[in-house]
Amino acid sequence: MGLIARGVEEAGIPTLAMTSALDITQAVKPPRSVFVNYPLGHQTGKPNDSELQRSILKDAFGAMEAMTTPGEIVHLPYVWDPNDHSWEERDYRPGYLPAYTR
Repeated sequence: MGLIARGVEEAGIPTLAMTSALDITQAVKPPRSVFVNYPLGHQTGKPNDSELQRSILKDAFGAMEAMTTPGEIVHLPYVWDPNDHSWEERDYRPGYLPAYTR
């Protein structure tokens, strides 16, 4: 998506990448990004939590307005579960791919 975002930006259309894969985003360097430390595929929040999803999107668009450096990545302060970080080990192990994406 970062490569596509660059092409869209060249056409004069601003883009914002929302990511939960920081290492990939840092390597691809889209024009501007926000990082949410959530499980893969949940950059905009937890399922069925529209209030949280709206909050993340508002913060993402607010960050976009403030970004001035190409390739900038803003880390949004959301935490999936403050008492359980086991998803990080599960989601980011080599070869992991959720069943619903296969």
